[in-house]
Amino acid sequence: MSAHFDPTPPAAPAPDVALLLRAHSEQHWLSRELVPVLRQLEHPQLLPDEQLGAALAYLEVIWIEAAKRAFETDSERQRLDRVGPTDRALGRRARRYHAAVRTLRDVAARRVAALIAVPPDIGSCADRDGAAHADISAHAKGAYR
Repeated sequence: MSAHFDPTPPAAPAPDVALLLRAHSEQHWLSRELVPVLRQLEHPQLLPDEQLGAALAYLEVIWIEAAKRAFETDSERQRLDRVGPTDRALGRRARRYHAAVRTLRDVAARRVAALIAVPPDIGSCADRDGAAHADISAHAKGAYR
């Protein structure tokens, strides 16, 4: 007996579900990866002098990763705004969760900017029309080339 292989890729999740998943993933990553490094660097007396440079370099690398994740999350928000939610209540929850993650991202951006020379607007997400997008600085854009 042979198993049937279906070459059709699975359908993408609905926009509201996709935004919830992306926002949750970004929030979790920021809380588990970025925030601990920020806390450590904000108290440099806890780090040996010879590790401070490496810690700052690592912060720059994970901040670029944070910008990439922000872009992906904001892209899902744009898709939700274009296509619309499959469920209005779920769509509202997804938008609220995204707003909370944007707030966390903006706070992190200010903290990062205080430690390294990266413009704090890297975490900014709203354009003049209110559509979500990642305003990734030239520093972070270089990572995608």
